[in-house]
Amino acid sequence: MFGPDDAFLQPIAALLRRVPIFPMFGRGETALQPSHVEDVAEATVRSLDAPKADVIYELGGPRVYSYKELLALIAEHVGSRPLLLPAPFVMWRPMAFAAEMLPNPPITRNQVELMEIDNVASRKYPGFGALDILPRGIEAVLATMR
Repeated sequence: MFGPDDAFLQPIAALLRRVPIFPMFGRGETALQPSHVEDVAEATVRSLDAPKADVIYELGGPRVYSYKELLALIAEHVGSRPLLLPAPFVMWRPMAFAAEMLPNPPITRNQVELMEIDNVASRKYPGFGALDILPRGIEAVLATMR
């Protein structure tokens, strides 16, 4: 999820502004479908009023990005052009393990694990459309970040 002052978009944007080389998880091919936090909150409220309370919803945003595409989009919006450097997952795991010993780890093993698999809605379950919500794209928040 993304939104103002989030723990996903904001830290990535801050890093992309500062570093000339940005290490990516793997080759940056993981598929992501980010959803706006307020859209997810609205979907949660509407699902409680839905005729069937036992429905499972998958709330993927309006677009699927590769991790590399998403990083390039964020970098463009914050006025940065870092080199996006592929870094194998086998390197990320020990770094995340060590980072977890810090008071506020910049990366965790769970985050690395999540980046190894695509994170997109399967279309097996209803999504935002079933709740009459037109989800916002990540560009809505990026436009406010300069």
